[in-house]
Amino acid sequence: MAQGPLSGVKVVEFAGLGPAPFCGMLLADLGADVVRIDRKDARPAAAHQVTHRGRKSIALDLKNKHAIELCLEMFERAEVVFEGFRPGVMERLGLGPDVALKRNPKLVYGRMTGWGQTGPLAQAAGHDINYIAITGALHAIGTRERPVPPLNLIGDFGGGALYLAFGLLAALTHARATGKGQVVDTAMVDGAASLMSYFYGFRAEGTHTAERAANRLDGGAHFYDVYKCADGQWIALGSIEPQFYALLREKAGLSDPAFDAQMDRKRWPELKERLARVIATKTRGEWCAIMEGSDVCFAPVLELGEAPSHPHNVAREAFVTVDGVVQPAPAPRFDLTPGAVQGPPPQIGAHNQTSLRDWGFGASRIEELTSKGVI
Repeated sequence: MAQGPLSGVKVVEFAGLGPAPFCGMLLADLGADVVRIDRKDARPAAAHQVTHRGRKSIALDLKNKHAIELCLEMFERAEVVFEGFRPGVMERLGLGPDVALKRNPKLVYGRMTGWGQTGPLAQAAGHDINYIAITGALHAIGTRERPVPPLNLIGDFGGGALYLAFGLLAALTHARATGKGQVVDTAMVDGAASLMSYFYGFRAEGTHTAERAANRLDGGAHFYDVYKCADGQWIALGSIEPQFYALLREKAGLSDPAFDAQMDRKRWPELKERLARVIATKTRGEWCAIMEGSDVCFAPVLELGEAPSHPHNVAREAFVTVDGVVQPAPAPRFDLTPGAVQGPPPQIGAHNQTSLRDWGFGASRIEELTSKGVI
């Protein structure tokens, strides 16, 4: 039995890209029995495919009617199914939610798309950068001169995978209580918009402007930004509250009365330049020795290769190594039923028979599927 609070939950995942696999990783890390339906001709798995970890893999040709029937039989045994195809693909395969819920009325059926199942853009191709562009998120992030893509964290993973996992578990709670399954339509545009709720509130209040790098949390304020040190490395400051700002002034030697004007937006550009000159007088290590661990709200800006070795991350075991690949550990943490990396990324079709046995398929049915070339 897998380890974690979702131990015993049977999930069918249809192999996809980006946010859907990340959702599968989250569920598997917390103990769900996630069986991924892979294409028979899919490329072999590699240890560096971190978001594919912890699953079991069954390789099928979904153009084969017998493979479709096998999927429907698995739906009958599952509590959760999710997919990340364009709208209509699962219906054309004969695996859409209407068919699935007839076979298992308690089933939670998750759908992961960029634009959503409906709307004028539903059938258009897109990526994270496009989805966050129409929510206001992309416009709000960057320099004064131009928006800057924040990796694909906001649309794919924050607005997509996390909302899909949240929606699946909410619907699962409802299904277990009522016996009624449902479809969870997760769109990255919806999730990205939801993530911007805080800033839409600021906009309504009149405290967040459309100008980038001119607001309190977008690098406009001198007390909430990144600064380059004498050695070319960077530090991050977030000294918003008056008491934290006072401590920053003390530790950085900012005794000039000009720094009294903490919340005067007109003074921010000038104060930022002056603070930048101060920070540039010492190395990152020297500033760590002065500020780290204090209430300045300070941290060194670490590269991906440095982060796993930071003492705080080491103490919390925030990173693990699986098959020689350093990667983030499961999150969040549970004191009674802790999650765990259930295994490395599976090879395609590695669990064709073992997973079916685990899911209650008899030896004769597995032999039949084998003889028909389904598995």
